Amino acid sequence: MLKRSLDLLVAALLLAISLPLLVLLALAVRLESPGPAIFRQVRMGRGFRPFALLKLRTMRGCSDERPFTLGADPRITRLGGWLRRCKIDELPQLWNVLRGEMSLVGPRPVIPALAVEFRAAYLHLLAVRPGLTDPATIKYCRETELLAQAAHPMAFFKQVVTPDKLRISADYLVQATVWSDLGVLLHTARALLPVKRGKEAAHLSPFAGVR
Repeated sequence: MLKRSLDLLVAALLLAISLPLLVLLALAVRLESPGPAIFRQVRMGRGFRPFALLKLRTMRGCSDERPFTLGADPRITRLGGWLRRCKIDELPQLWNVLRGEMSLVGPRPVIPALAVEFRAAYLHLLAVRPGLTDPATIKYCRETELLAQAAHPMAFFKQVVTPDKLRISADYLVQATVWSDLGVLLHTARALLPVKRGKEAAHLSPFAGVR
């Protein structure tokens, strides 16, 4: 399988390159607030098999992290806010990729409750491994900021954001190839650059479709 071979090669390379940074950041997380450096959360994987998704901890404490962060949250640490904006807190998921629980490109894994609520869509999407990124992830790379602007963040998330992400992810899977996956990885890197942030957010209205 070419896709799996690419996952292993790129994930191993990126993990080796980022390991010194991850060690330093893990120490910084521990120094800033008590608790483990790595946060684990159950997400739904391929074939509806749950797995523990890994992140650098971005909140004070660890067991109290809620499934959704709908806008500003006072528990987010100063370092955690920066990690979230740069998406560096997601780097430990390269280990999930090496373990075969995730792919580099694929629908983002969600908590079991959300997968059950949108079961019809996820029955199709979770026929493949969930991924670090995909076109829906790129479009909503500033999702937290958008939710913070909505009058009713949960309604916006359930009625607008999630259906749109499901549609985009499903459309991509129909025509996905190894080469298109490489393109998605490049576009993801570009979307995370500071100069792109305002442009990405400007394409979305946080109030459209919310009643």
